[in-house]
Amino acid sequence: MLKTALKPRWIAALLFALLVSTVFVLLSQWQFSRSTQSVEQPKVTTEELKPLTSLLTPGESMPASSADHLVTFTGHFDASKQVLVKNRLQDGVSGYWVVTAFVVDGSPAIKGVPASRVTVIPVARGWLADPGQVTAPPSGPLTVTGRLLPTEAPVLDKKLASGQVAALATAELINIWQVNSYQGFVASFTETGPSGDVGAHAVAGQLKGIVVGPQPAEQTVNWLNIFYAVEWVVFAGFSVFMWWRLVADDYRRQNEPEFYDDTEEEEVKQ
Repeated sequence: MLKTALKPRWIAALLFALLVSTVFVLLSQWQFSRSTQSVEQPKVTTEELKPLTSLLTPGESMPASSADHLVTFTGHFDASKQVLVKNRLQDGVSGYWVVTAFVVDGSPAIKGVPASRVTVIPVARGWLADPGQVTAPPSGPLTVTGRLLPTEAPVLDKKLASGQVAALATAELINIWQVNSYQGFVASFTETGPSGDVGAHAVAGQLKGIVVGPQPAEQTVNWLNIFYAVEWVVFAGFSVFMWWRLVADDYRRQNEPEFYDDTEEEEVKQ
């Protein structure tokens, strides 16, 4: 059968079949590339710095349009209200986020809640590899800028050390700290006081700055495009199969002529 396949006409047919298969494979790749599409989101400029109080109200859920924004706010840290959030990766190393309550100036009052309870927002000040190296937050009035992120869901972990939590869940921190709180937290980028930036990004030490970029756009899968992509692959394989089938028929005609002669005679009689 190899001699039959090496005939010039069948070599030319093979090249044509491979060309057709290549075209089909390219069409399949194109369909696959179109199978994932970004979900159209309302145009929101998350990288434009805005006041925290203009995007979020304490005691209320965070709107989807407010999440991921760069925010700024003034106030001071409450050093007595600080936790470590475990299992936080940075540069491939597992460690802890240092999260401190920040008392926000100008926060509106919450209905039904005593005004004596201060309103805070949890601020993730930085990342630590060793929980024993945690230090107190900067003191005095500060202006914080960072990325506003939605609260996480609470995680039950009975093996936590004192002062640690398994997730950055605002509801859990409210119970621990006994304060009013915004329903979200901020990953700090700068903490500016009278002497300049005193945050983890600017001050050398064990506490490393947290880098949180804008979240990528949500994508959906178009299954119809995937079906077409698979279909083109099948067509590519079928074109090569047809070439092999024609070569096999030609080989049988040369080696089994009596079979084809009998078949032709039966068709004439019919």
